[in-house]
Amino acid sequence: MNKSLTHIDSDGTARMVDVGAKAETQRLAIASGRITMSAEALEAIRAGNAPKGDVLGTARIAGIMAGKRTGDLIPMCHPLAIDAINVDFSFEDKAVRATATASLTGKTGVEMEAITAVSVALVTIYDMAKALDKGMVIGDIRLIEKRGGKSGPWRAQDRH
Repeated sequence: MNKSLTHIDSDGTARMVDVGAKAETQRLAIASGRITMSAEALEAIRAGNAPKGDVLGTARIAGIMAGKRTGDLIPMCHPLAIDAINVDFSFEDKAVRATATASLTGKTGVEMEAITAVSVALVTIYDMAKALDKGMVIGDIRLIEKRGGKSGPWRAQDRH
């Protein structure tokens, strides 16, 4: 594996990677993260009666919007023509888990789009439920899986 820094040129200047000569392939990335909270906040989100309204519906839309705008947010990311971004939620013990799947046919991967979608979805949950619990903790954000591209498929191994 080449360990050179792809976003730094020989003079140490930051640069965007040129993907012009790369072949287009189908690419997919899945990312996940969670937000822990009080039982009261979790129950309000589950029941759909949080003070600001539909927490998960709003967080889903925010995550999708953020994933589509990743190239505007992360300096060295290419603006991509995303085919699809989905954000799903599941309830865990004292937490809500967000999972985002991003896909496209293109010259570069969608890992950052999936990670950005998860991150903004979780921050939106915090915003929508902070009246119930200001001590919520966002964490465990990571890439779960990627497919496509020169490096091929990759799946995270449990680190716990």
